[in-house]
Amino acid sequence: MSADTDLIKLYSSRILALAADIPHHGRLDAPDATVKRRSPLCGSTVTVDITVKDGRITGFGQDVKACALGQAAAAVTGSGVIGCNLNEVSAARDALKEMLKADGPVPPAPFEGFEVLEPARGYKNRHASILLSIEATAEAMEKALQSDCA
Repeated sequence: MSADTDLIKLYSSRILALAADIPHHGRLDAPDATVKRRSPLCGSTVTVDITVKDGRITGFGQDVKACALGQAAAAVTGSGVIGCNLNEVSAARDALKEMLKADGPVPPAPFEGFEVLEPARGYKNRHASILLSIEATAEAMEKALQSDCA
């Protein structure tokens, strides 16, 4: 497969559509926890705000300044995160890392939308940007639970 064909597959219309319509885009007024993550390789940043009740995410907001792949990953995270607990978010984060770095399976529901990013497996320089939103969400959950807001 040529490099041009690979890039076309990587930036599919589905990825671009996700990037253009990120759920919960924007910041929360009174979050229980906030985490900002930055990819040192490309400079992409994601800031995640969450509110938590009874150990589950009840409110979610994110400010995403990333490439189309990072934006698409943030869209998948935003579409599935409400109602999740720390174990579910951490499992999604770990499964996404495995999918990208070790050809692992697609993360389970409600994060199965990450399958659209399977073509990025061969682009290691894009992995950090793809992981930003889900990693920031997991870290924010840990932070919220430690501060007893949940």
